[in-house]
Amino acid sequence: MALLDLKNIGRSYKNGQIKVDALKNVDIAIEDGEFVSIMGPSGSGKSTLLNIVGCLDLPTDGTYKISDMHVENLKDSKLADIRNEFIGFVFQKFHLLPNLSARENVELPLIYQGMLGAERKKNSEKALEAVGLKDRMKHLPSQLSGGEQQRVAIARAIASNPSVILADEPTGALDSHTGENIMSIFQRLNKKLGITIVQVTHERDIALYGSKIFHLLDGEIEKVEKVEKNLANK
Repeated sequence: MALLDLKNIGRSYKNGQIKVDALKNVDIAIEDGEFVSIMGPSGSGKSTLLNIVGCLDLPTDGTYKISDMHVENLKDSKLADIRNEFIGFVFQKFHLLPNLSARENVELPLIYQGMLGAERKKNSEKALEAVGLKDRMKHLPSQLSGGEQQRVAIARAIASNPSVILADEPTGALDSHTGENIMSIFQRLNKKLGITIVQVTHERDIALYGSKIFHLLDGEIEKVEKVEKNLANK
């Protein structure tokens, strides 16, 4: 049984009187513990698909199950519960609050989840240590490099112990060397902690860190590429 199971997914929008199909007949099954990439040119539907996988949007057509639970018709409040329980998000822009320290930025979503102070502190420090920022917890974002800020964002994503991390162009704002460091962290989280990772990227070198690449074109799965082991572990 797939952890994330999308069947015949469609997502359409109205642009005036014109119907725009952002996704059409998308079938994706992602197993627990997999690391997969989604690639495609601009306008191919990558971000739309990731929003549906992350329960930030609902499909117009098709079915979507997380751990065998249908989510395609759930109310916003229940979708929010699923996001809090199952999913951590990492974006191209770090979205850190400038007046909060690294640890406080990691703690912030835990406050909204109702986690108590001592547990929040423990989880946030553990998450920052996992991404190599044990000695930078009290630093403000302005005192951190771009790569360090992205590591704070990753720590924020894993602090609630999610089953899945969804990453939207996680290295897009970084130089190649820093991007490789970030992907090494993702690989470690995937292999050592068993976190399922789904990333959207337009960079093939980054996509090859996953074990499978879903190629999107014009809102449809053009092909599914299995990555050779030696490439996935470069």
